[in-house]
Amino acid sequence: MAIKNIKDFSDKARSDAALKEQLAACMKVRELLALAQANGFDFIEDELYPPNEPQFTADQLSERMAKALLRA
Repeated sequence: MAIKNIKDFSDKARSDAALKEQLAACMKVRELLALAQANGFDFIEDELYPPNEPQFTADQLSERMAKALLRA
């Protein structure tokens, strides 16, 4: 399931300092998707948005990405 891939990517970014830094540097969704794919995680942009539950926290993302992906 793709949501599991997003969660697994998010979890890996929490435990891998270099990946965490790269994720925080992403300013566009396509950059985040490319980073995920480069690390073996496959999901599409639509799966990042509601109604799906957010899998990232604000401290993992750039301010711009947090606004886009963590809207209430």
